[in-house]
Amino acid sequence: MKHAELLQMLQELYRDKSALRQRHVAAARLVTDYDFNNAYQYVINREDVHLTWLHDAVTDHGGMPADAPEPKVEISGNPQAAQHRLFIADRDQTQAFVDRWRDRVEHLTNARLRTMLRLVLGETLEQKRFFDQALAGRTDLLGRRADGAGTKGAVLPTRWVN
Repeated sequence: MKHAELLQMLQELYRDKSALRQRHVAAARLVTDYDFNNAYQYVINREDVHLTWLHDAVTDHGGMPADAPEPKVEISGNPQAAQHRLFIADRDQTQAFVDRWRDRVEHLTNARLRTMLRLVLGETLEQKRFFDQALAGRTDLLGRRADGAGTKGAVLPTRWVN
């Protein structure tokens, strides 16, 4: 793969990952259940790390990554059903991201980039698993809390993960 093609691919991957992150940020604003919102915060934090890695890869190759804007996400109707629809959309978009990039990553000749991007895709599939578990009604997405620990089911008024 020529340098210009690699740079274009990295910039496109960065943009797609940024769009996925921004979708999760928008959805997290609407998810009020503590356990599910906490999982979103974890996903967003990991995506921030992925974007840092991708940013560095793009700039190392002489490019400038472009962040995606946060989409407008609205829910209506029964809150539980609306939350369920958010999980479905996020699960499907997460899987589509992996499906779009898996083969392209595997064909990279740069072993360092290929390894990093395999890790990004693997962690993205782990994020999909959170949405699958939420859809199955599981609340222990990030592990079980100690008895008595928690926030009485409420989400903090501001995002706690930077």
